[in-house]
Amino acid sequence: MSVKYKIRDQEKPHFLSFATVEWVDVFTRIEYKQVIVDSLKYCQEEKGLLLYAWCIMTNHLHLIISSKEGIKQEDIIRDFKKHTSKQLLKMIESNAKESRKNWMLWIFKKAGERNNNNKNFQFWRQDNHPIELSTNQMMEQRLDYLHNNPVEAGIVDEPEHYLYSSARDYSGKKGLLKVEFIS
Repeated sequence: MSVKYKIRDQEKPHFLSFATVEWVDVFTRIEYKQVIVDSLKYCQEEKGLLLYAWCIMTNHLHLIISSKEGIKQEDIIRDFKKHTSKQLLKMIESNAKESRKNWMLWIFKKAGERNNNNKNFQFWRQDNHPIELSTNQMMEQRLDYLHNNPVEAGIVDEPEHYLYSSARDYSGKKGLLKVEFIS
């Protein structure tokens, strides 16, 4: 991975996006989105993740995060991606109602075969492209972008109507995850 994509200042919040390989639309099913929600919650409770904002789209995830003192953000994300990829691949494989099962598993297997870092399958793309949010303007711009993603995609009319996003929290409603508010 290029040096320009590394997290240099662990104390600063970062905007991260990561997608499924080949941008496969996995997160159209509630049970797959729930794996992401549960895993983020676990990382908050057990791994030191500080979550400022989040949004699950059909094939990618946006986060604004930092971490508790002494914990590297990239370690949290590495563990999160490893865990969720295993869980989601297992769920897809065992889901009798998954009409796209063979197609998705074929794509994940082919991606894994092309990447020496994997044994069999690859679920997530390896690039996260963390962007350090060092100013309030940068923070606000990324927060707006993240929360408006479901609106731009035509999923909802208003950001706070999307259940799988922190936009609900920022509008005063209780969302699915604890959020550290950006002031």
